[in-house]
Amino acid sequence: MFPYMELLKAYGQYWFLSITPYGKDIEPNVPDKHLLIEHFKHLSMQLGVNSIGWRYDPIFLSERYSKDYHLKAFEQIATALEGYTKTAVISFVDLYPKVRRNFPELKALVKEDRLLLGKAMIEIARSHGMTLKPCAEGNELAEYGADCSGCMLINDYEKAIGKRLHVPKKKGARAACDCYLSCDIGAYNSCKHLCKYCYANAEPSIVMKQSRLHDPKSPFLIGNYEKNDSIHDVPQQSWVDGQMSLEL
Repeated sequence: MFPYMELLKAYGQYWFLSITPYGKDIEPNVPDKHLLIEHFKHLSMQLGVNSIGWRYDPIFLSERYSKDYHLKAFEQIATALEGYTKTAVISFVDLYPKVRRNFPELKALVKEDRLLLGKAMIEIARSHGMTLKPCAEGNELAEYGADCSGCMLINDYEKAIGKRLHVPKKKGARAACDCYLSCDIGAYNSCKHLCKYCYANAEPSIVMKQSRLHDPKSPFLIGNYEKNDSIHDVPQQSWVDGQMSLEL
């Protein structure tokens, strides 16, 4: 996206960038984590500290990726990102059907492990100037200082763009989610990072088949208009309050 940042300059922006501790055994095609940290800093300096958040998820445990491993990695990344964001988002892995198929040895975290990791990460995030926000994890970490109100709320948008918003009432993307979203843009079976924990890819062979349909000149994310496709216009409306505000 960096070559096109000037084109996006007129738009209000908030970015989440995921930086996890996993190696190529789990995230075979994700770029080097040191490079991602530098990209994160670059975005933060371009957009401002209120316009970018760090996601450290999903969290799972294994012989290699133990609790101690996660806490050490979280501390290292938080140290590197200090001053470049005020938000750290975590979530614990969900065993969706696609995840179970692609990562059959994966197990959900028990409450004791979630609390141990969550409490420690809250303190680490706080020590580096960040608020920890659990994503769709209920309120079990709220009493320890986590912000469980949602990862992306109206107030977050307002801080990012420096303007007040008047928004219609809207349900979250899913039952456990309190974030305010207008429209998701994306396509299942399209990401060639091929992370083993991914819930959006059915299997690698389908992703590679889809990728061969990609046309950079097409307005579609994948391929071109097909005979049985339906195109729907989505009305666009600004919710920005035109009145000047001196404080957000």
